Amino acid sequence: MRTETIQLGGNPFFLRRWGDPDLPPLLMLHGYPEYSGAWEDLAPLLSDRFHCIAPDQRGYGNSWAPEGVENYAVSALVGDMSALIDHLGGRVTLLGHDWGAAIAYGLAFSCPEKIDRLIILNGVHPVPYQRALARGGAQTDASQYISFLRRDDSHEILGKNGFEKLHSLFSAKMDTSWLAGDRKAAYEDAWKDRLQTMINWYRASPIRVPKPGETIDDLPDYPVDRLKVRCPHLLIWGLNDTALLPESTEGLEVFAPNLTRIEVPDADHWICHQQPDRVAKEILTWIDG
Repeated sequence: MRTETIQLGGNPFFLRRWGDPDLPPLLMLHGYPEYSGAWEDLAPLLSDRFHCIAPDQRGYGNSWAPEGVENYAVSALVGDMSALIDHLGGRVTLLGHDWGAAIAYGLAFSCPEKIDRLIILNGVHPVPYQRALARGGAQTDASQYISFLRRDDSHEILGKNGFEKLHSLFSAKMDTSWLAGDRKAAYEDAWKDRLQTMINWYRASPIRVPKPGETIDDLPDYPVDRLKVRCPHLLIWGLNDTALLPESTEGLEVFAPNLTRIEVPDADHWICHQQPDRVAKEILTWIDG
């Protein structure tokens, strides 16, 4: 594994890299509350086939972290990664998890000419997810943490007592036994001075989360053509995820006609840490299929 800091739009972005730079590039986008180190289990298993590149995204880790919620609009976050793809040579296979999936979908919509394939691990396309939230059922209940994170003081609460509340939120009835020892210390080091900018992703998001028991009845008609994934798309889903439920992907085929779904019953939201060998095998089998 190698690290470097590059300039994108005149701002510093920190990257981790695995594999031969002459191999096809695989851009790996982390979610919340992770950072580029989230891929240290999976990337080595793919580095014989790909040049794996994992950035700390805006507001995270050692990358640029401007103040102000307005700096974290999805369009700006997608723009960062579009610029990174240009820096890498113009076309990539794209892998996203959690919030990284949201940016990966945004890239697939806005610059399909840059994406050869799209791979998502427990992450959601914005339309099926918003529709699931609007129904006011189980996904709405599971997403109430977003309302908490959008509070002005949430970053202060999460940082108290050695990040006690953040660790609790991270686990959320899921298996985080992998987050221990030196790895736990590395995550906490990445969170220092970054909690507010990490959470600004949620504060700037247009996703609407109703209160428990309520619904949203005025969703717009989403333009399928503008929100379509045109490249081959693989979705790997840990079924024990308590934050993103299977209903959050219902109807995805409308927006991703070339979709392959793989469900893993004994994994949850943190599948990339829990079963990296299984994930790598499924990715390589799909690519070779």
